[in-house]
Amino acid sequence: MSIPLILGAFWVLTSVVVAMLPMRRQYFPGVALLAMAPILLIWIGCAYGWIWLAFGVFAFVSMFRNPLKYLWRRAWGETPVIPK
Repeated sequence: MSIPLILGAFWVLTSVVVAMLPMRRQYFPGVALLAMAPILLIWIGCAYGWIWLAFGVFAFVSMFRNPLKYLWRRAWGETPVIPK
């Protein structure tokens, strides 16, 4: 197995572990994972082609749908409500 796929699998496992943390402890590792994902997806796309990049983007959006919705609304000037 190649380095991009090993790092991709590690990223998925790390995301699952972070999702099990209490909400207040998810912020820092969640932001780090959110920032690392595009770099890793582009690397996988360059190594294996656009179809695997599409699968990776689908998985990424599925896992981070709520943070991405929040960032989208903030980018368009809305004030989204954060649950307690």
